[in-house]
Amino acid sequence: MTPTEKRKKEHIDLCLQKDVSSSISTGLDDVRLVHNALPSISKKGIDTSCEFLGKRLSAPIIISAMTGGTPEAETINKNLAAAAEELGLALGLGSERAAIQDGMLWKTYDVRDVAPNIPLIANLGLVQFVKEYDLRQAKDAVEKIKADALAIHLNALQEAVQPEGDTDFTNSITHIKTICHDLGKPVIVKETGAGISRDVAVQLASAGVHAIDVSGAGGTSFSQIELYRGGTTAEAFRDWGIPTACSVAEVSRAVKIPIIASGGIRTGVDAAKVIALGAKYAGIALPLLEPAKESKEAVIKALKAIIDEFRTAMFLMNAGKVAEIHSKDAAITGKTAEWMALRGLKPELFANRESMARLQNKVQKDLYG
Repeated sequence: MTPTEKRKKEHIDLCLQKDVSSSISTGLDDVRLVHNALPSISKKGIDTSCEFLGKRLSAPIIISAMTGGTPEAETINKNLAAAAEELGLALGLGSERAAIQDGMLWKTYDVRDVAPNIPLIANLGLVQFVKEYDLRQAKDAVEKIKADALAIHLNALQEAVQPEGDTDFTNSITHIKTICHDLGKPVIVKETGAGISRDVAVQLASAGVHAIDVSGAGGTSFSQIELYRGGTTAEAFRDWGIPTACSVAEVSRAVKIPIIASGGIRTGVDAAKVIALGAKYAGIALPLLEPAKESKEAVIKALKAIIDEFRTAMFLMNAGKVAEIHSKDAAITGKTAEWMALRGLKPELFANRESMARLQNKVQKDLYG
């Protein structure tokens, strides 16, 4: 067993057996969707579908990257993929570094036999491109599993507190630009639980990234996971990062490319909130890990509940289509409102959507000049 494979198994076990949540909130508790007491639509007739990577999804839900590279991960990924296929959702796979190191492990990521039609996202870490990988590994990650896109994950926090972490990110944006230009597939850049700021988002959009997954703070904390694995500085960083709600709010107003909101999304109401804040899709991971160990049916049951919650939230907002959520009012309070104010966003404008275009133009001008 390679060190990477061993680490992947430890991550799965810790997520299932320990409290690996961040010590701070996602900020979504501060987001209130405005109830419409007089809806003019039928809940049954609501259209929750949308497009992602050129394919139709039944709902704007992406099963976020979790695992791969161990025998246990093969079962988990197959169950997630089969459920996504049946429900018409997208799936992101865990880092394929383990398979690049040991070709026998590609099978733990290969799910096309049970999910031939869904949008599938391959995954590699940015620091590996800085250290050793090039376009060949990027293409292998996509082609070996017949993926529709490549996610490059940013995990500077995890690497910094991990006992065996790599912390040389020199000229990292250059590597992203190269992959975006030469891969021939859409590139998604995603954080791993610490959020993305608008300044970083602008750099990524300029590099040619197709979409950004903010993966904000408030969900699974990799510093907490690494604390359990013996990271000596990890405890001090359990509350590090940009809360999911704050990251979505500022990034979606800084760039025009699609935003995926993950990081502590637990319910369909959470999904509706992040879309109201400006995301196009919601990513869900940890709530599906235990069901995925059990069976495809358990994953489907969990996802159906989330989708029904999302549909109900749309009904109570009088939103007949997903795109209409963006025009609905949301009240922002508490620490999330404070963050937005400090970052130059005016929370009160979320309750006055006619002002949103002027706000976005201002942010674009401030960032681009």
